[in-house]
Amino acid sequence: MSSNARLHLPRLPLLSASVLVVCLLAGSLWTASAGALVVEVGGTKVGIQDREVARYWEGTRKWTGLKEAPEANAPAKSFDNAGGHPVVHSAKTYAIFWDPEGGFYNGDWQNLIDGFLADVGNSNGQLNSVFALDSQYTDATNQPATSRSAFRGGATDTNPYPGSGCSDPRPFEFHAPLNEVCLTDEQIRAQLEMYIAQHALQRGMGTIFYIMTPPGVAVCLDAGKATGRCSDFAGSINEVETAEAKKEEPTSFKSYKKSFCSYHGFIGTGDANTILYAAIPWSAGGDGDNNFSVRDESPAYDCQDGGFEPSKQVNGELQEKERAKTKTPLEEEEFEAKNKQEKREQEEAEALGLQGPHEQEPNQLPGRSADGGFDHGLADLVTNQIAVEQQNIVTDPLLNAWQDPAGSEVTDECRNFFVPPTGGSVTANPATRAGTLADQQLIARSYYLNGTFNAASLRLPYPSIPCLTTVALEPAFTSPNPVNSGEFVGFDGMESDITLNSTVVFPSHTTTYARFTWNFGDGSPTVTGYAPGQAALNSPGATPCQAPWLSPCAASTFHEYAYGGTYNVTLTAKDVGGNEATVTHQVTVDGPSPPSPETGGGSGGSTQGASGSGSSPHTTPAPSAHPAPVATQSVLSRSLSSVLKGGLVIRYSVSEQVAGRFEVLVASSIAHKLGLKGASAAGLAKGTPAQTVIAKAILVTTKGGHGTYRIKFSKATATRLRKLPKVSLMIRMVVHNAASPAVTTVLDTVNLSR
Repeated sequence: MSSNARLHLPRLPLLSASVLVVCLLAGSLWTASAGALVVEVGGTKVGIQDREVARYWEGTRKWTGLKEAPEANAPAKSFDNAGGHPVVHSAKTYAIFWDPEGGFYNGDWQNLIDGFLADVGNSNGQLNSVFALDSQYTDATNQPATSRSAFRGGATDTNPYPGSGCSDPRPFEFHAPLNEVCLTDEQIRAQLEMYIAQHALQRGMGTIFYIMTPPGVAVCLDAGKATGRCSDFAGSINEVETAEAKKEEPTSFKSYKKSFCSYHGFIGTGDANTILYAAIPWSAGGDGDNNFSVRDESPAYDCQDGGFEPSKQVNGELQEKERAKTKTPLEEEEFEAKNKQEKREQEEAEALGLQGPHEQEPNQLPGRSADGGFDHGLADLVTNQIAVEQQNIVTDPLLNAWQDPAGSEVTDECRNFFVPPTGGSVTANPATRAGTLADQQLIARSYYLNGTFNAASLRLPYPSIPCLTTVALEPAFTSPNPVNSGEFVGFDGMESDITLNSTVVFPSHTTTYARFTWNFGDGSPTVTGYAPGQAALNSPGATPCQAPWLSPCAASTFHEYAYGGTYNVTLTAKDVGGNEATVTHQVTVDGPSPPSPETGGGSGGSTQGASGSGSSPHTTPAPSAHPAPVATQSVLSRSLSSVLKGGLVIRYSVSEQVAGRFEVLVASSIAHKLGLKGASAAGLAKGTPAQTVIAKAILVTTKGGHGTYRIKFSKATATRLRKLPKVSLMIRMVVHNAASPAVTTVLDTVNLSR
């Protein structure tokens, strides 16, 4: 299956054998030194999201983003759930803001965080989401970890804080009531248990609680101080950057290396009384918050993207470290040509360090927040921590499931990975000191969320993309040129782009793959099997399969048509996460017309003839004196933005004068989410997900030939589609001529992105 062309990450090297399946080739896994590490501190076991600003990982290499030679990233032996321990199959989420003063956790921050959790729930497991990667991770039940969740609401907990159980390494200056508050994990757990009991909230392996504390409240896993495991660290991030560059380790640097952004744990044994939780202390800094002291109004990119800009460098690095840059002679000339105000604005921006490392806040307001500051977007850093912990929890809820031998969880291998961005600007705003980059679109809002490890890359050498922020499920094959009846026709499903193409089956710990189903449109039996692997027999045979591939297999197949006509061939792909997608193309066969039902026709008597649609294989129209027209189409448009502005451009050809129509279809699940109205599409191949007609256009020609047609969307439809970063559309062309009732249908799929 083809590689994800959006990333072009290096392919992982292959080993001669896998620990998962004997004789099956698999890639190695590379372990990062920071991320969602499962650690034990003072008898408490948690999965920690450490800070990281020095590097990001790309396959076998550690990059700094500074055009330096990469370091080697040592391989680990596996990323596995050796015991088949539980994952979370469905999730309800609660957001609890522990804020006794009732105002230190700003209401606009709470609105954005609650809205994010609601958007995750409303997105209903969409594939263009980082959460879709979670569904490849299973447990002993062979059911996937959930890629979706149902938000059950947020609440402010005004129960008082207990006496500090630890010492904050860097207390805030501006919060007089809070600057002595330092909470231990034991205190977090005790408060969570009490709050759940107070409000009769549901426990169990299907509920996740996010407990958040406001600025000025630290959380530690031990006694704290400069040597502790805390959400704060001694010193500043600027000191850390300097120490990294000089390869020094002052006290502040050592404190930073032990600090964390968030963590997750559990209370119980995995039964119905278990509490799954994540502690999300305030780790968003204070840039743009005018209520903070100058010292506390600090950046916090170390708990987001590490200060890396997703931009390919000429030397091959995937991302570039944001840093102040020396002006080129041309830039110096341009600066001198500016007026005094423009020069002053640029100098102020440079003085603020806006060219250096900074966070990204896609949901920052265009102006001031309710409290007069420019701090609304700080909540974007909190939502990133929630997203990280959500993925770690659903794949490793009891801290004994999906990890590598070093205890790294699914977000670890891809720390600081936010590629590709889908919108926004990397440039920092002087007021917020943050950019607006986004890499996720959930319903109507954009977010900037860390990428996740794709374990399927370990089991198949292609595409082998280890870090992703979205999932591809794009079945594809190329229809052959016109052939003769009795000839074998090849269909190559390995053109498909399927991210979740392999996972583990318990208890055998063997490997399974995505499944393909072929409908050839002539009434013959469908062919279903795993991919990769080609059966030794032509259709409808799907077994035996050449070792080491799993039987039955149907990645590629050959089929023979008994009669002439134009047939709709449909490929349905189902990935290991249970997601399905379908593509249909036509193949033209020269040969005798199929016999009518009255005359019989031997083995091919249930074919569809020239007008076959693939969805009604047992209804065969009688041959017409005049055959149905031959028609083809191809979609020339590829940009979603240009299509919504100017229309969808179709290239078509017809063999004679025809009348008919074009229809644009979108998955009904997407139409429902966006509020798109339209008729349900009928006559699609069996197994095709429900589609809604969102645009139509009439086609009438006076003779055979070819041309182009532009299908325009209504203003309301374009407005709703504009909420998506990308979309898959089906284009159906239905034509007939005056001499025959036979109809020719052409169906193609196009993937549009901004």
